[in-house]
Amino acid sequence: MAACGAAAAEYSALLSLSCGPITRRRFAVSCRARPPGNLSAQQKKKRGKNIAPKQRSSNAKLLLTTEENGQLPSTSLRTSMERPQKSTSSEDDTNGAISQIDEKITAIGNEQQERSKDKHFESDFQLEDFGEMIQNMEKNILLLNQARLQAIEDVDKILTEKEALQKKVDTLEMNLSKALATKGNINTDIPGDHLEKFTKEILIESALSGGNPAHLCESPLFMELTVLKEENMLLKADAQFLKAKIVEFAETEEFLFKLEKERSLLDATVRELEARFLVAQTDIWKVVPLQYDVWMEKVENLQHMLGCLKNHVEKYAALLDQHDDLHDKIDELEASLKEGKTSEFSPYVVELLQQKLKAAKSRHQAGHQETNTHIQVYQQLTEEFQDNLGRLTEESGRLEHSANSMPSEFWSHILLMIDGWFLERKIPNTDARMLREMAWKRDDRICEAYFACKGAKESDVMETFLKLMLSGNSSGLHIVHIAAEMAPVAKVGGLADVVAGLGKALQTKGHLVEIVLPKYDCMQLDQITNLKVLDVVIQSYFDGNLFSNNVWTGTVEGLPVYFIEPQHPSKFFWRAQYYGEHDDFKRYSYFSRAALELLYQSGKKIDIIHCHDWQTAFVAPLYWDIYATRGFSSARICFTCHNFEYQGTAPAPDLSYCGLDVEQLDRPDRMQDNAHGRINVAKGGIVYSNIVTTVSPTYALEVRSEGGRGLQDTLKMHSRKFVGILNGIDTGTWNPSTDRFLAVQYSATDLQGKAANKAFLRKQLGLYSEDASQPLVACITRLVPQKGLHLIRHAIYKTAELGGQFVLLGSSPVPHIQREFEGVADQFQKNNNIRLILKYDEALSHCIYAASDMFIIPSMFEPCGLTQMIAMRYGSVPIVRQTGGLCDSVFDFDDETIPVELRNGFTFARTDEQDLSSCLERAFSYYSRKPMVWKQLVQKDMQIDFSWDSPASQYENLYQSAVAQARGAAQT
Repeated sequence: MAACGAAAAEYSALLSLSCGPITRRRFAVSCRARPPGNLSAQQKKKRGKNIAPKQRSSNAKLLLTTEENGQLPSTSLRTSMERPQKSTSSEDDTNGAISQIDEKITAIGNEQQERSKDKHFESDFQLEDFGEMIQNMEKNILLLNQARLQAIEDVDKILTEKEALQKKVDTLEMNLSKALATKGNINTDIPGDHLEKFTKEILIESALSGGNPAHLCESPLFMELTVLKEENMLLKADAQFLKAKIVEFAETEEFLFKLEKERSLLDATVRELEARFLVAQTDIWKVVPLQYDVWMEKVENLQHMLGCLKNHVEKYAALLDQHDDLHDKIDELEASLKEGKTSEFSPYVVELLQQKLKAAKSRHQAGHQETNTHIQVYQQLTEEFQDNLGRLTEESGRLEHSANSMPSEFWSHILLMIDGWFLERKIPNTDARMLREMAWKRDDRICEAYFACKGAKESDVMETFLKLMLSGNSSGLHIVHIAAEMAPVAKVGGLADVVAGLGKALQTKGHLVEIVLPKYDCMQLDQITNLKVLDVVIQSYFDGNLFSNNVWTGTVEGLPVYFIEPQHPSKFFWRAQYYGEHDDFKRYSYFSRAALELLYQSGKKIDIIHCHDWQTAFVAPLYWDIYATRGFSSARICFTCHNFEYQGTAPAPDLSYCGLDVEQLDRPDRMQDNAHGRINVAKGGIVYSNIVTTVSPTYALEVRSEGGRGLQDTLKMHSRKFVGILNGIDTGTWNPSTDRFLAVQYSATDLQGKAANKAFLRKQLGLYSEDASQPLVACITRLVPQKGLHLIRHAIYKTAELGGQFVLLGSSPVPHIQREFEGVADQFQKNNNIRLILKYDEALSHCIYAASDMFIIPSMFEPCGLTQMIAMRYGSVPIVRQTGGLCDSVFDFDDETIPVELRNGFTFARTDEQDLSSCLERAFSYYSRKPMVWKQLVQKDMQIDFSWDSPASQYENLYQSAVAQARGAAQT
């Protein structure tokens, strides 16, 4: 038997190559679901108190399961995955399949998202009931995820045991090869032939030598050879048997690989369902409710995904049932080893194999039983989730659409739809006016009719709307803003924020507010909802000809907006920028005429037309000289100049482009410029408007003197209709407790987040961060002469001298100013307390507001200013020069003539560096020597109301007064 080793070793090596172990992916899970147990009476009682009555019956079993686990579901569940150490072709195929499935899921998600964009608005009906149901659904989905993770863990256990079993088989092969090698290097496939040949040779040799063959057969050598032959036959049988079992193990390996692949698909499906559910839940809890149709589509998508998940669970269970084949194979292998005839030289090998198989059988049975238990719990939770989702769908289908609960986006869409019908000549003016007023009053019948016609043809929708009756009059005003900017679709400066902020505030007060803008090619189209072009062309006059204009409609920030796209060969608004063109005078005179033509042809009875800055100041003379004479005279004109530095002057003949009479208007009391003998459009806006405003009370006083840039005499002449109203800010966008750009959100009652944001910004910008108490001074501005550039430079050096840190964010449109500040930045490049970021970065600006302790605004003049309001909103104490709107919003902390409750910052009056230095020193002194006083100042600043509510009320009073005077004059 010493001759059996080499052949067996060779066979074992070949077998190892053909049936090598397959590498697998291993998953590490972050949480684990446990099977339900028993609750104590005290636990049940306690749990019952926390469950709403409506939830107890439907979710009792689910909540019991949660409590028994002794833990609450995590709000963020993720499955972390370790990368495999090796990769095989089978795994590559699996990864490819998973990637294809992920791509399909992503494509489906994108397609559903695109479909959701085409839908409209969702009702905020019964939020509390939905909140409770959604919370229960979230608990269910989290428990589903826990059960899924446990199932994944069980499969991993099975794979681990199978891999260990494979290693043991490989060990057995090696032991067998070693055992054979100790008996000699005999090829187990041909030892019988060798022994037969050797026996014949001995017999022939004995015969030739005259010996007795019978006596030879009785010799010890011959008998030993015979025994060796018999043992070799047994050894060969054992090797064939082992080979067959190894093949069976390879088949089991393939089956388990298939099981793992199915498990991966199941895991991807569950994660997709969880993501969709979280998106749906987020949408439900938005302050502004989403469109009802979109919400219903999300519910239907959840149902579809749940069905797919159920199918995967059933398939997974079926695969686990098929896994019983492995149990049968283990039993068969065990029986074969017990019944088979084994050679005397390898009993320890057989015994070892039997022990390993017995242990594998025991572990397999336990794992299989536990997995089946979890699958049952998983299916039960899935059924409960489906029942809850079905009840939610059924209940939502029964809910009535309440007009009062519909968001502003819905009513804006209705108004744009009605205007589109009229402009496209599908309904007469009287019907359009009737329907507009119903929508304006938010009549329930409009809401009911819209949802009743959901999915119907446009003609059927119009027919249903025309059947509605109107009674009563609306108490609100119809206000139209004509402007060159609106945030966030077309923003250059503060004008855009005013148009959007004031419009939303007036809409909230019950007025019908519409916006008319140019359709720039550089607009942020992704900020517009339901953008579409109307099937109508508005023709407007320009330079002796009529030109066509496409009219687009859409909703921005909940407001209905009209976008005018001129079909003029000069492509006025296809310049890749908003301002700064050589023909800006022509561009905006064209737009003003086209905007009025749109309002005139729409047949609307408008109360207020509000135009902004010189770009749309053309509207005032155009309205009174041309359109009022055509019967379009119901409106009163309000003109707001946001900055008298820009007045829109041009040679007098250029005024004729839009159809105005140059001879009549080129007069000192009308549109003739006071200083340069040219046409002044801002002056025309002042003269021809019923209401004239600017953006702060102090600036209104300043522009009546030298600050008027030549228009002071005109403003004095029309002072009775001229007023300054301080702008507000969008407190929804600028809110440190919800700002998504911040590392940590915070509030006036919890300032720890502000310190965390300061540390984060220091690290981000590479500033020195060892001393947390070191004050950080910030400045966010356009680098133009108006902003006090020499004082900004001085503030940088003075802050460094006082031991503080300084961050500047901003850029200049003037090349030499930009180069100058680049030189300053280079000078402080190696200073870890000074940083100049010479560009504008929206996200970084939020971080700087939150991180800074002081905010400097040393403007030469400032009509209003918004940055000081935003800074205080974020707890950054303002240091400002007393001018314009800064005087109306920042009051010096040491000024005893001002009530204590109004003191909120530090101010200086002169434009010299010494005054600024003194102001900075006072602020630094309070910051370092009186930290509690500073903290109280910060908290007080954060609680000041800079919203649009108060400014909107002032505009509302002006509007109503002008309309009342007009109606009184009409009656006399």
